[in-house]
Amino acid sequence: MSQLNRVVELDVREDLKNKIEPFQKIMEAIKTLEAGDVFILHAPFKPTPLFTVLKAKGFSNEAEQIDKKHWKIIFTKSGGQS
Repeated sequence: MSQLNRVVELDVREDLKNKIEPFQKIMEAIKTLEAGDVFILHAPFKPTPLFTVLKAKGFSNEAEQIDKKHWKIIFTKSGGQS
């Protein structure tokens, strides 16, 4: 009955440190996620603009600051009619 949800984890802190824009990598990571799946993002700051983008794609988020330059954001794909 219980289906195992996938968890995809991505750390973009190194990319951003090297001035690499991780947006494409993030979009690629969430592309195949389905309802109930989780995407965990590690970033050096709270990526507020990303919240809006992923909310439009059916994700809710929970942000937690772990360290001065380490945010862990958990995006969960909601079970809508997508």
